[in-house]
Amino acid sequence: MRVAIYYTPPAEAPLAHLAAGWLGRSAFPGTPAEPLDPGRAALVSEPARYGFHATMKAPFRFAEGRSLEALDEALRQFCNANRAPVIRQLALRRLSGFFALVPNEGEPALDALAGEAVRAFEPFRAPLSPEDWARRKPETLSERARAHLLQWGYPHVFEDFRFHMTLTGRVADEAAPAVEAELQERFAPVLGRPLAVDRLALFLQAEPGQPFHVHSLHPLRSEP
Repeated sequence: MRVAIYYTPPAEAPLAHLAAGWLGRSAFPGTPAEPLDPGRAALVSEPARYGFHATMKAPFRFAEGRSLEALDEALRQFCNANRAPVIRQLALRRLSGFFALVPNEGEPALDALAGEAVRAFEPFRAPLSPEDWARRKPETLSERARAHLLQWGYPHVFEDFRFHMTLTGRVADEAAPAVEAELQERFAPVLGRPLAVDRLALFLQAEPGQPFHVHSLHPLRSEP
């Protein structure tokens, strides 16, 4: 079993409906999604497996003596203690070949929350296996990112963190304009608008290769 701490909007939110329709899957158990256009299946297979989300603490296996129940309670306490940041404008961007929804500009409060999540849940994480280490292709990473991978189990943390909600796998340059136009049209109701990152979810993958699903969802503190 692997678990992760992600941001995801609640199942009933407009953004969640748009994402489930695009990916052909909702990460919320029992929540239906529109039938997936067969021509889009390969494009979205990877983000669909993980479920619509932004990573706060990347997927990990439990350290010895740690449990799902204890992690869920720790996440509840973390959310009670931290204020919900707000993305001022949501934008569509192509990042390293894939498309994602991202903040239009820097959001220091959001970056700080992600950093706190990385630290807070580290005691629950088992060390990376040799297979996990190799899968991250450390030879392609910067020295700083490799150090993050070694210490935190994930390279894209702290200075290398970028909040993003992935919508596609890698898209070839020649196909990118058409995919971008389709995404701009589909997600037009939320683009350029604010998004409150007002809750964090515990995602669970029961077995290797299986899709992740939402195990629990906890609201972040909204008052000052």
